[in-house]
Amino acid sequence: MRLDMLKAGQCAVIRRLTCTGELRRRLQELGFVPGQRVKCVLDSPFEDPKGFFVRGAVIALRKNQAKEIFVDKEGEAPCVLH
Repeated sequence: MRLDMLKAGQCAVIRRLTCTGELRRRLQELGFVPGQRVKCVLDSPFEDPKGFFVRGAVIALRKNQAKEIFVDKEGEAPCVLH
């Protein structure tokens, strides 16, 4: 599934990025790298942007950015990230 499909409170593990160039480099600098856990912490009214907790920071991504990140959703147990 894609990162933009996560709802507030759901966690996932990043599997791959499909973007290239400047966007890919910027997302990786922000911590969106394969194997990293991420949690959706904010759903906007029109789902754009959404807030994601990754590596100790909340990062807002637009839908067109988040759809470039593929993730494996974690189970229904509460997600706790530090």
